Amino acid sequence: MAQYYEYELGKAAKILCEELFKLKPGETFVITADTESDERVVEATASAAFACGAKPMVVTVASPMGVGKAADPMLPVEALTAALLKADAWVEFNNEWLLYSTPYDIAVKENKKLRHECLVGMSVEMMVRNMGRVDYPNLGKFMKLVTQKTMAAKHMRITTPAGTDVEFDNEPGRKQIMELGYADTPGSHMMAGQIGWSPTFESINGKIVFDGSLVPPIVGLLQTPVSLTIKKGKIVKIEGGKEATEYEKWLKGFNHPQMLKLAHVCYGFNPGARLTGNILEDERVWGGTEWGIGNVGAILTVPDIPGGISGPSHSDGICLNSSVWLDGVQIMDKGQLLDPELKKLAEKLGK
Repeated sequence: MAQYYEYELGKAAKILCEELFKLKPGETFVITADTESDERVVEATASAAFACGAKPMVVTVASPMGVGKAADPMLPVEALTAALLKADAWVEFNNEWLLYSTPYDIAVKENKKLRHECLVGMSVEMMVRNMGRVDYPNLGKFMKLVTQKTMAAKHMRITTPAGTDVEFDNEPGRKQIMELGYADTPGSHMMAGQIGWSPTFESINGKIVFDGSLVPPIVGLLQTPVSLTIKKGKIVKIEGGKEATEYEKWLKGFNHPQMLKLAHVCYGFNPGARLTGNILEDERVWGGTEWGIGNVGAILTVPDIPGGISGPSHSDGICLNSSVWLDGVQIMDKGQLLDPELKKLAEKLGK
């Protein structure tokens, strides 16, 4: 039986507009969607924005045959850019993301007041689970403490039951990106529950096994794990079934060295997230870790590499039920917190 969540969706939309965006009366709030978007999410959010005095503007486009700049040929680039340049806030509900498209790049660079949140592919169920039922104050405390402990460590090890066993060093001075879900300050923001950073690339060695999802080129959940052998931050072997073969062909098809290099690692810590095949939610499954491969974008720009590291594309893969060691001390076992301080906060979040 389908779940409709009319009341719960209304609450989640209210939280998004009032708590996370902190919309003010008179502000222009652009909601972008495409023909693959969940219309109920769009309508509930527009209603919530209007109820708090903002001026919602829904922009729906034909679904592009690609994401980022690959979406440009099918977008009304000039008109969309013009709208975003005058907006106070912008939420993406389009399934094919506009993040890193030409309208996005221009708007974020030139509209200094713009508050943007990337919630691509958002469904009613996702919105209720990952936004409407989240204890944001306690999640914030938990994530800040995880970040503090992680960045204090020089050396890390991550393993999973699927076969991941990888070690690396944290690069001194490189920041972590904490996604707390708030979009109340200018710039780009993401859904709550992810912490990401770029380690010392040359120090990454071992095996990474994706057993959740992998996007792109795989769309949806993995049927067979994809195993990567890593030496000094580079992929030297890809093993698995037909999806591993497809992935290797995709990476090497760019004929670019950066597409065989790791870009970042992330923790997943949204208490409501489930493995669904939507990478936005999969990256936030509690106790998972995620590795990015290829382009190191501006959102993860590191002080020692201004502008990041350019690559023709980027891919993200999910490792479920992770165990984590910080300087030899285990803080998480198969997705469950062992560190006493973190465990106490996790329990308040129902984990």
